[in-house]
Amino acid sequence: MIIIGELINSTRKKIYAAIEAKDANYIKDIAKKQVDACANYVDVNSGAFVGKEPEYMEWLVKTVREVTDAPLSIDSPNIEAIEVGLKLAGPNAIVNSITAEKEKFEKLAPIVKKYNASIIALSMDDRGMLDDANEVLKIIEKLVTDLNNMGISNEKIFVDPLIKPISTNSCYGLDAMNIVEKVMTTFSGIHTICGLSNVSFGLPKRKIINQTFLMLLMAKGLDSAIIDPLDNRLMAMILSAEMLLGKDDFCMNYLNADREGKLEEVV
Repeated sequence: MIIIGELINSTRKKIYAAIEAKDANYIKDIAKKQVDACANYVDVNSGAFVGKEPEYMEWLVKTVREVTDAPLSIDSPNIEAIEVGLKLAGPNAIVNSITAEKEKFEKLAPIVKKYNASIIALSMDDRGMLDDANEVLKIIEKLVTDLNNMGISNEKIFVDPLIKPISTNSCYGLDAMNIVEKVMTTFSGIHTICGLSNVSFGLPKRKIINQTFLMLLMAKGLDSAIIDPLDNRLMAMILSAEMLLGKDDFCMNYLNADREGKLEEVV
């Protein structure tokens, strides 16, 4: 499972305050903890600072780079901030995110290609988010084809089916699972990814729903997630699911985690 650590996001109150104060030690501590918890990427997001995103993105990337050389997820709706981040991020960065919206695609895809980055592809176009799963799959097919035509291979594409709140439509969870399965069986080498929090919006005990949903998605082929890697129970559940899905030869990852004491506080 490819884990993108989600915690350095300026929409979080404590992170916003730390970025605004340029509290480098706070940001470095969170970056290091996520990598130590086995995050494959560290997400850096300065999007809450409208008008100052490039400046804060530069500071964030430089700050995180002082404590880890782990690949970064450059997370912003601002094209200039994304390019600033990619210039400083080093190899194996991922951009969060692109859509099939014509203007955004035409501006961002060449930058992704220029820096040989991976890309999270959101399944929406100029019509916005759609309910019809077949239409969503058509958007994904177009996005993947257009990215391939730009020279971006499937191995660098992470398709996000865009999870919607199950509280507003009982089919949304099943639709997302079916889309993940279809994408993973249709496009060789591609990845699927999601954030979990939307699925439980408006419901109590949201963490239970999010954790269960991730396990169901993994059974359909999901191989990446944007999550809190400091959630020890969730990380243990991912290890267990990978083992049960035949993705942990001789259970070695699970056994090593147990030997390191990572499972003690979650049982």
